[in-house]
Amino acid sequence: MTSDNLDEVMLNGITFRGAPKGQPRSEQERVKTKARKKAYATGAHGSGAAKKKADIRRARANRHK
Repeated sequence: MTSDNLDEVMLNGITFRGAPKGQPRSEQERVKTKARKKAYATGAHGSGAAKKKADIRRARANRHK
């Protein structure tokens, strides 16, 4: 940082801006995850832990009906 930039930051602070609107992220930039896929959420892919979690979610959803 130059002293000009440092002085400006000390006087005005730093402004953090979000990503520009209207520019969709490309397919390569997106994080691929299995967490939101239905088979993994319901335990249909064969994981015992996922089946147990699906049972807990189902019981919680039906608790006060």
